[in-house]
Amino acid sequence: MVESRLNRPLAIAAIIVALVLGVLLGVTSGIADRIFGGPNAKTIATSSLESMRAQNRLITFVARYVSVVSSEQERLGGLVSTERTLILPGNVRYEVDLSKLEPEDVRWDAGSQTLSVRIPDVEIAGPEVDLNAAREYGSGGVLATLTNAETELDSTNRARAVADLRKQAQAELPMRLARDSARQAIERSFSMPLKAAGFDNAKVVAKFAFEEGADDPSYLDTSTPYNEAISEAQQRRAQGK
Repeated sequence: MVESRLNRPLAIAAIIVALVLGVLLGVTSGIADRIFGGPNAKTIATSSLESMRAQNRLITFVARYVSVVSSEQERLGGLVSTERTLILPGNVRYEVDLSKLEPEDVRWDAGSQTLSVRIPDVEIAGPEVDLNAAREYGSGGVLATLTNAETELDSTNRARAVADLRKQAQAELPMRLARDSARQAIERSFSMPLKAAGFDNAKVVAKFAFEEGADDPSYLDTSTPYNEAISEAQQRRAQGK
C-alpha cells in the first residue's frame, strides 16, 4: 500500500536563490573578470557548483508507505498457535548528496551552449515509522498466555515491516519519480544563475552517472572540466597571453 506525493521543499527554492545571489555577487565583484576577462559561463557554473556543494543534501521527493505483515508461531506440533498482524506506516525521503559533486562532474560545451552535470544517484533516507499510527492485532490463545510468543512475534513483525517499507521505497516507480525530481531541481539550480547573468541560450542537462552515454558517448569527453578550464586560464594570465 503506497501513498506518495511530490514534495517541493523550501530548501530547493533556497538553493536556487542562494545560487543566483552568490553568482551575481561573484560576477559584480570582478572575480570572474580578473580570471576570464568578463562574465564567463564556466565561471558562473563553477560558482553554482560550490554553492550547491555547500547546501549538502537536497530532498527532492517524499513518499509515505504502509506495510501489513503477519507472523505465526506454533508449539506442540501445531496443537497450539498464535498469530500477530502489524500495520505500520512510514515516511521515506529521497535525497541527493550534493557534497559529492566534483568539478569534473560539470562541463561546458561552448559550441552547443550546453552545461552537462553528472549528479550522484538518489539515496533513500528512512523509513521513519509512524508508531502512533501503527496497529497490532493477534489471535491470542493459550500459547500467548503461557509464553512470550506475542512479544517475539511483534518483534519479528516490526523488523519485517521496516524491511518491507524500504523495499516499497526502492520500487521502480518511486525511484523514477525521485530521480526526475532531482534532475529537474539541479537543472534549475544551474540554469537560473546563467540566465540571470545574461546567458539566455544556455541549456542545462543533468544526468546520473548510469545514464551517461545514452545519447552521445563522446559528448562529455570532448568538453572541458571546470577545474581544468580555470587552471588553463590562470596559466595564460600568468604568461601574459
